Amino acid sequence: MSSTAEDGEPELGGSDVGVTEEAAAEALDLLEGEGMDTDVAGLRLFVQQGGCAGLSYGMRFEHEPEDGDTVFERNDLRVFVDGASIDYIEGSVLAYEGGLQGAGFHVENPNVVSECGCGESFRT
Repeated sequence: MSSTAEDGEPELGGSDVGVTEEAAAEALDLLEGEGMDTDVAGLRLFVQQGGCAGLSYGMRFEHEPEDGDTVFERNDLRVFVDGASIDYIEGSVLAYEGGLQGAGFHVENPNVVSECGCGESFRT
């Protein structure tokens, strides 16, 4: 069974996962571009082993949450987080940056104690 957290302003820290308005808008555009139903589908945010610091983030679109996921609804975007990842990323904010150096999603995570030099992996 999944649990759901409602909309709210993204705040770093706390027990949930925030999403900035810009990140939600970008993700929703991508979901719709894939022909996915944004009322049910969402972005899976997870932590996996890898990188020089030990852990890295992963993201992918999914048609629906899995049993045991926590589902956060932020700015009309559904974010799915599995039980193994939630301890590493609770209190984080998913943001989106555009610019000349490249555009993309990134996670602002208050649990990180160090990151690798390239910024692709972290340690808590």
